[in-house]
Amino acid sequence: MDVQKRVDLMTRNLQEVIGKDELVSIAEKRDLSVYWGTAITGKPHIAYLVPLLKIKDFVDAGCRVKILFADIHGFLDNLKAPIEKIKHRCVYYEKLIKECLTMLRVDLAKIEFVKGSEYQRSPEYVMDLYRIMAITNEHDAKKAGAQVVKQVENPMISSLVYPAMQALDEEHLHVDVQFGGVDQRKIFTYARKYLPMLGYAKRIHLMSPMIPGLNSEKMSSSEEISKIDLMDSNESIMKKMKKCFCEEGNKENGLLKIFMHIIFPVFCIHDKEVWMEIRGVGRVVFGTYSDFEDAFVKREVHPMDLKEGAARMIDEVIGPIRSEMMSEMDVLKKAYD
Repeated sequence: MDVQKRVDLMTRNLQEVIGKDELVSIAEKRDLSVYWGTAITGKPHIAYLVPLLKIKDFVDAGCRVKILFADIHGFLDNLKAPIEKIKHRCVYYEKLIKECLTMLRVDLAKIEFVKGSEYQRSPEYVMDLYRIMAITNEHDAKKAGAQVVKQVENPMISSLVYPAMQALDEEHLHVDVQFGGVDQRKIFTYARKYLPMLGYAKRIHLMSPMIPGLNSEKMSSSEEISKIDLMDSNESIMKKMKKCFCEEGNKENGLLKIFMHIIFPVFCIHDKEVWMEIRGVGRVVFGTYSDFEDAFVKREVHPMDLKEGAARMIDEVIGPIRSEMMSEMDVLKKAYD
């Protein structure tokens, strides 16, 4: 694969790229190394498939990919992960994310899986943490974590340490690129400002769009009714569909974003047709997301048809993952009960 094709594959379907020239420059010389981190907090939901689809692109582009299970970060973020549960949640996250990647037909042998606590307690890392905290003011630390760390009126010091650690991970994981959702942007710009002050290189930052919740601005593990859990049953999915916001002809809703960023890409990988039963018409196949969105905006697809079709296709996406994870219910119980 030539350089331009690799760069195009790495950057497609992203909302923002910081450091595109640097990315191209490195790609002309060698394969890039990329990491994506996920804080170990609530149970992963369907929006996790967005970054994992991008991980597939990175692997296909020949990148060396690392996935970080950020266990210490989960604890630091307003105690979202009780310390006694973190070990079990890490096991659950790793098993679930590997099943997701397998469903997406990603070669797991080409990905390195890392746990944050494996290196974040080393003397070298801790000294770097002291160094970066010594030059970071409160304003920059709070601003960096504003869209990621839970915001409270009187924040814990731990929430201010969180962005600094995420910046240091770029250096200590020895990567060229950090990838994440666009909600990570302020942490990424913090890293680009502060790592050079420690004598480390600025990294490239790639950002994917965020999937809105079914009834909120962002799909979140903490909002049960607004998310589709990767272990949700078909009945649970349909129940959530019935309650979600979906105004006729209005494309600004979470369901359409799921079609755009998850259903169409996943069905493409599996050579499946995206189809829907339309009242008064019958079965209609949509070749592209654009065709599908146009039909909805023109009110050719009724919201109830959309919800019923979405429930069926979401179940097709997560069904194989759910089936494989049913044998891991003891891990789930230890992690979240």
